[in-house]
Amino acid sequence: MGNKILIIGASGFIGNAIYKELRPYFDVYGTFYSQENQYEENQVFFKFNAECDDIEEILNTVYPDIIISCFKTEAKSGIKVHQQLFSYVSVTHNCKIIFISPAKVFDGITKFPAKETDKPLALSETGKYHHNIEKNLMQMSLNQYLILRLPIVLGVNSPEINRLKMAVKHKTSFEIFEDLVINVTTVYQFSRHLHYLINQNKRGIFHSGSTDLIHHSDLFEEITEKLGDNTPVFKLSYTSNTDRFLAVLPEKSFDVSEYRFTVTDAIHEVTLKEEISTLKTTLL
Repeated sequence: MGNKILIIGASGFIGNAIYKELRPYFDVYGTFYSQENQYEENQVFFKFNAECDDIEEILNTVYPDIIISCFKTEAKSGIKVHQQLFSYVSVTHNCKIIFISPAKVFDGITKFPAKETDKPLALSETGKYHHNIEKNLMQMSLNQYLILRLPIVLGVNSPEINRLKMAVKHKTSFEIFEDLVINVTTVYQFSRHLHYLINQNKRGIFHSGSTDLIHHSDLFEEITEKLGDNTPVFKLSYTSNTDRFLAVLPEKSFDVSEYRFTVTDAIHEVTLKEEISTLKTTLL
């Protein structure tokens, strides 16, 4: 397999982490949606709006060997774009599509955490959309696809952490769920895990996440405690009288111990990097 990679959604939080991880080792291209000032002069980034643009123009310009799909759009446009991607991969020799999918494909299964071999069941619109894409992928040859499912993704500038920091700063509410049991990953962990899967030419379905679980409420209370003395107004929410699970455990993904990590590792990584970032800002 060649080394030319196209990341659809490379300007987003997930896609940009993948781009930064792979760029030193592969010939990487990406798409952006609205950040013209940042990307319009970048020769390896192409503007792409799934609702009105044709992805085939970019495919025929780049001719990627690997397509990584991690873009956000409404379901109708997303399905159309993926059908074009499937068609490209099916007629292109030695080409693969990597689909980044969320734990929400299992949000209809709440009694236990999901493993790679479990069959998804989605109730939410987000979960149904991604499950639909997964089902279409699985009709292709096994050599032509890789599905990487992610739990909640943490990072110094991740959407959840940014929302938490804003709630702390302005003393506003931050919703936490005491009955929700999850696992987590970080931008560093999942991007290097994906890099490993590409290098090893893996195929099929993989989960990238911590090997253990934590309650949603405990996770953000612990992160808040490590970030400083101030706290937001935690809004405790319940949807069930018993614990419900929304976790994608890596049963087969971490056959190398180097890629195994825990919730504690993820919390330490996020809060330590935040402390370093804050220290640099203070010194400057």
